[in-house]
Amino acid sequence: MMIHDITAMAGKYKKRKRIGRGESSGWGKTSGRGHKGAKSRSGYSAKKAFEGGQMPFFRRVAKRGFTNAQFRTEFWIVNLGSIIQHPSFASGGEVNAKKLIEAGLIRDDSRPLKVLGDLGENAESGLSVKLDITANRVTDSVRKIVTGAGGSVNETGTRRDIVRGIDRNSEDRTPTKLTKKPKNRAAKDFSHLMEKKDGKGKGKGKGESKGKPEGKKSKKD
Repeated sequence: MMIHDITAMAGKYKKRKRIGRGESSGWGKTSGRGHKGAKSRSGYSAKKAFEGGQMPFFRRVAKRGFTNAQFRTEFWIVNLGSIIQHPSFASGGEVNAKKLIEAGLIRDDSRPLKVLGDLGENAESGLSVKLDITANRVTDSVRKIVTGAGGSVNETGTRRDIVRGIDRNSEDRTPTKLTKKPKNRAAKDFSHLMEKKDGKGKGKGKGESKGKPEGKKSKKD
């Protein structure tokens, strides 16, 4: 017998720690929790990244730059496969946020609705019922599948789409109400600025060159 044959199973079957079974066991009375304090009480639960009351790390780190994370749009997401598998939409019909809430596929109308094109188990057979979908966002694959089956799709757009003037139902989805100037814009005509620049150093109003007034001579003359 080799030593590794003995130690291979060492620690595999560890005896559990029996606490609160008398002081002679070493884990009686306070059962390893110490005297008083938060962790000794029942129902204690520390917050994530709690550091004992000192200034947490995420507050000590300097915050620099700008992030759009707080302005992101969170959707209620429903797959097309989940819709057609539900008994309420098995024979087709109208699909909107109100109907999906009644069916239990989304929780409420606190977020905009987005429909995705994953058919799940019906991927091979495809969509065989007529659906009239009204949602804030619909993927291009959903539009293709639903219209191909004789249904209709109406995208109402999110608040961001409305502000930017984007029509989600048209093929051209370029914003009509730009809030920012485009970066790659054509060069403007700066001729009026160049005229002002050339006019510097000339006489007042008439463009005459500055010089000594006529009739006056210098002392050297």
